[in-house]
Amino acid sequence: MACKEDEVVKEGERILLIMEDGSEFLVRLKKGMKFGTHLGVLNFDELIGKRYGSFFLTSKGKKVYVIKPGMVENIMKMKRRTQIVYPKDMGYILLKMDVKEGDRVIDVGVGSGAMCGAIARLVGKTGKVYGYDRREDFLKLAESNLREWGLYDRVILKNKDIEEGFDEKNVDALFLDVPNPWDYIDKCWEALKGGGRLAIVCPTTNQVQEVLRILSNSSFINVEVWESLFRMYKPVHERLRPVDRMVAHTAYMIFAIKVLER
Repeated sequence: MACKEDEVVKEGERILLIMEDGSEFLVRLKKGMKFGTHLGVLNFDELIGKRYGSFFLTSKGKKVYVIKPGMVENIMKMKRRTQIVYPKDMGYILLKMDVKEGDRVIDVGVGSGAMCGAIARLVGKTGKVYGYDRREDFLKLAESNLREWGLYDRVILKNKDIEEGFDEKNVDALFLDVPNPWDYIDKCWEALKGGGRLAIVCPTTNQVQEVLRILSNSSFINVEVWESLFRMYKPVHERLRPVDRMVAHTAYMIFAIKVLER
């Protein structure tokens, strides 16, 4: 059976290389290029035309599998200058925000673009993400990452302080990742549609307390605070056990729903 075009590795594509020892490299495939690793040199010309999921051998005879990178690989290996929302938190945030095809979503505190990219992937070609950040250098990096992932056409980036409010109204959801989110709860309410979803991340409990204080006196309901603890296991069937280290606390997640009056 003939392969579909997107099943075959082509020059210029970004590919995920998984070595037989489990190490990974995310690279762009260029004709004539050789890539040195601890398990030998890779000749990229040998990859062109291969099917994703197949393997080839390094100069030392070690197996390398060629895979199309997913969003997790893109995020964890992205160029960044800021702390990012970890995938372990991101998945739940996206579900609680109910992000879907065609939605209009605001992302505040774009940083390097991790969350912006994840939202853009879900809103699809018919939706739009409006990304706000005060730092122009962060926005340039986010734009570079979003272009790399093929998602920039779904995003509008704005170098603007949200103290002035948002340009958009009646958006479906809003994600707020700034040091002082309690100062902008009223601006978020104004931008969201009735029943719109608000998600906020904070690294410390005193920040969460201040957000809760403001939310308690605003027209938001169903306020929830979550923390995600996520532990990986060693995938060895003879001696299954957790890995020795884990990324524990990353952020507190606060969720609320806008109502028209309370």
